[in-house]
Amino acid sequence: MKKENLLHIFSHMPKLETERLFLRPMRVSDAPDMFEYASDPDVTRYLLWRPHADIGHTRSYLEYLGGRYRLGMHYEWAVILKAESRMIGTCGFASIDCPNNKAEIGYVLNPRYRGQELMPEAVKRVLAFGFDVLNLHRIEARYMIGNDASRRVMEKVGMTFEGVGRDALLVKGAYRDIGTCAILANEHRQQKLKNDG
Repeated sequence: MKKENLLHIFSHMPKLETERLFLRPMRVSDAPDMFEYASDPDVTRYLLWRPHADIGHTRSYLEYLGGRYRLGMHYEWAVILKAESRMIGTCGFASIDCPNNKAEIGYVLNPRYRGQELMPEAVKRVLAFGFDVLNLHRIEARYMIGNDASRRVMEKVGMTFEGVGRDALLVKGAYRDIGTCAILANEHRQQKLKNDG
């Protein structure tokens, strides 16, 4: 994929939909919903960022993202639960490697909504977008060892565990082992055929 094509697609961030969810760009008005989970130390325990100290920080972050969206340089969606019309997390691409036609997917979910299969539903939709619209060859996801819930999401959407990088990232002052799972375009197509059949 060419970088200019990527910028064009994401400067008009596509809105995605599943049975229970809308995926759309994040907005400053999402600040209360985001702050509810982004301020929780248990949520950020296995993430690269620290808990948001106050809602002003959350608003500033969302304002910053507004500029990134306009430039086509942010690839994550707000996950909106249709039944409640509220943001319950985020899902999207942490990075896209155009020369190699691959991307890394990431996601965060408000713990109030765990156990309902909502994040696998969102991830499946983003994977389909990545393979069908962006024509990616490979999509991977990484998780800190110990974050079993995140790995379960990866397995539920058909990703294959590929291994652990020992002390692969320095996170909040400590080296962390990082697991990687991935799915290839042909594997995604085969799964889709099997599920449609």
